[in-house]
Amino acid sequence: MSLPSEKPVEQLPNKSSARGERKSRFATMGGIPLKTVYTQEDLSSGDGSTSVGVPGEFPYTRGIYPTMYRGRLWTMRQYAGFGTAAQSNERYRYLLGKGQTGLSVAFDLPTQIGLDSDHPRSAGEVGKVGVAIDSLEDMETLFDGIPLERVSTSMTINSTAAILLALYLAVAKKQGANLQKLAGTVQNDILKEYIARGTYIYPPRPSMRIVTDLFAWCRAELPAWNTISISGYHIREAGSTAAQEIAFTLADAIAYVDAAIATGLAVDEFAPRLSFFFNAHNDLLEEIAKYRAARRLWAHLMRERFGARNPASMMLRFHAQTAGSSLTAQQPENNIVRVAIQALGAVLGGCQSLHTNSMDEALALPTEDAALLALRTQQIIAHETGVANTVDPAGGSYAIEKLTDELESRAREYIAKIDALGGMLRAIETGYVQGEIQKAAYEYQRAVERREQIVVGVNEFVAEKEIAIPTLRIDPDIERAQVERVRAMRARRDSARAAAKVTEVERRARSGENLMPAISDAVEALATIGEISDAMRRVFGEYTESVVL
Repeated sequence: MSLPSEKPVEQLPNKSSARGERKSRFATMGGIPLKTVYTQEDLSSGDGSTSVGVPGEFPYTRGIYPTMYRGRLWTMRQYAGFGTAAQSNERYRYLLGKGQTGLSVAFDLPTQIGLDSDHPRSAGEVGKVGVAIDSLEDMETLFDGIPLERVSTSMTINSTAAILLALYLAVAKKQGANLQKLAGTVQNDILKEYIARGTYIYPPRPSMRIVTDLFAWCRAELPAWNTISISGYHIREAGSTAAQEIAFTLADAIAYVDAAIATGLAVDEFAPRLSFFFNAHNDLLEEIAKYRAARRLWAHLMRERFGARNPASMMLRFHAQTAGSSLTAQQPENNIVRVAIQALGAVLGGCQSLHTNSMDEALALPTEDAALLALRTQQIIAHETGVANTVDPAGGSYAIEKLTDELESRAREYIAKIDALGGMLRAIETGYVQGEIQKAAYEYQRAVERREQIVVGVNEFVAEKEIAIPTLRIDPDIERAQVERVRAMRARRDSARAAAKVTEVERRARSGENLMPAISDAVEALATIGEISDAMRRVFGEYTESVVL
């Protein structure tokens, strides 16, 4: 990797002394100090023999497949869902028709926390931040005309993940799909809800039981399905650094693996279906290095900590989404540029699927035109830039390799601290993880306020007059129509059958038996998400967050 004309770092001319530098200290967004220039001497071995390995081989630093995008481009999976199931279905058909290669479903808040649309606490939230789903009838409408056997679907759902997966499976059965081929991902990452996002229902320990029930059930029923998407995205959106995003995400993953093994599952039985979800933020070099460090660290953890033998168990497969928290309401057109750079970082870092945010998402859910432009951003990166034509083009860069090493080292330190606390569940219960993220978020905000961190259009290069752009508005009548729909469905279904199936969910929750068969039967009997969630609430109770100061 050395360059023929390269000089040792101490012999490089000190140009900064001649003309000065813009700042006294340069660092990544995550606080890693940056040198003026990196050379061979900065790499781990320092002797010129350092190898970053090859793609498709342990520890997968350069990518999990030998040919990466030369063999197949990443899945272009735009996150969408709003209003009613019929409206969201229309958006899905539109995006698929424009070249999107996978679906990604956003659910409204009542659906996420197990409340039906006519529940008093759902008032004002139905269909607002995602699609409203109450029963199998809504799910059938959501995927009407979309052959589930031929499309990969990701569902961002956690507390009610088991119910939504059962609904999806019921729709696939009605379509006559081969369940052995059904592909997609259910997020199902409840731990990050306690850390960063807040859409939990039950306390952590019974929630972990639901997660592992889904693991065990899918092993036989849905072998090609990704049973969890362990999410650093929301951890980063809450204000973490890149190193914290890696560490806390992988610490969550360790907790899930431990829990699955404790139920009697062998690591190589379920680990190949684990997947991950990372943020694609603004600091291009740090983000590229972040994905590489996460892949390498996970491979070592799986082999050395858990004794995995199947190479697929050691491969960190991940979806990326550009950073919603980086989008600004000021000069929203600037978000187009931010998203393009963030998406480029995810591709250079080796993502398996990608969502690009729309320029208007700091203001509202995306309009159809804004969503199309976000999709076109991915297509331009894929087909016009050339970065998909060779594997890991950033590999071997002295700066990238040094940042990869540094991020892995910092993440290992955090994981060691979490282990010392007794594991991730205990670290969440004590507020350690939340506190670390809050400190990082505070430091970043202070840097913006001091103008040490420039945000174009916010604290520098401010426009004298803002330009209004079209935004999507959700009609309030949608909520009334959805409430009427769920009530009408309850009136015409076989209520005795639905009640009996819900009772069986509650019985299994008490007995410790796997919940998935009962949940599947309940959704097919037209039991609602709220009714099934309430059955488990009666057994598990509800979680109340402790305040971290």
